[in-house]
Amino acid sequence: MLYYLSMFTVELLKKLYLADGLSVSVISKKYNCSQGKVNYWLKKYSIPKRTISEAVYLQNNPKGNPFTVCIPKSNEDWFLYGMGIGLYWGEGNKMNNHAVRLGNTDPDLLKKFLNFLFYFYKIEKTRLRFGLQIFTDIDPEIAKKYWCKKLSINNNQFQKVVVSESLHKKGTYRKKSKYGVLTIYFSNTKLRDIIVDAIEKLREVPM
Repeated sequence: MLYYLSMFTVELLKKLYLADGLSVSVISKKYNCSQGKVNYWLKKYSIPKRTISEAVYLQNNPKGNPFTVCIPKSNEDWFLYGMGIGLYWGEGNKMNNHAVRLGNTDPDLLKKFLNFLFYFYKIEKTRLRFGLQIFTDIDPEIAKKYWCKKLSINNNQFQKVVVSESLHKKGTYRKKSKYGVLTIYFSNTKLRDIIVDAIEKLREVPM
């Protein structure tokens, strides 16, 4: 194989593979050559190949990240930012590696976290999904209407409602969970890692 007779330059491959995010398969079809040839020149130019997870992320986000990171500037910004990070630290599901996920029964708390996501990451509300867990004595449609009104979200953004057996008829928790536990989902690995990294940096701050 006369790979040395190549139309690829290091600048061209960096643009195609790194800047434009094209896959090896797409590049090979675009230039009517084998995938082996593209891989050869990527290796020759020491251009690192994407991992499987990176390739999947790029495939799911062909237009780039569905968020924009904004840095806090004013005291009010820092207050909201700190609150958002703190809420995720205390209430978020940090074990989920693929999504920003936070659940609670308090609509005001959830509003604050949504404001944090909208303000600092410019997330489109339509990209959010919501999970709802209720007890058997709660009407799912009434619960969804409640959350739609409280958070100004659409009914079609809900995933399948999870219904649990109602064991405790009385008590503070039952009062708090009258409309169930609502979970906010934003499926994006990178944003989840950014927020978790911010939490880890806070752990390192001396008291």
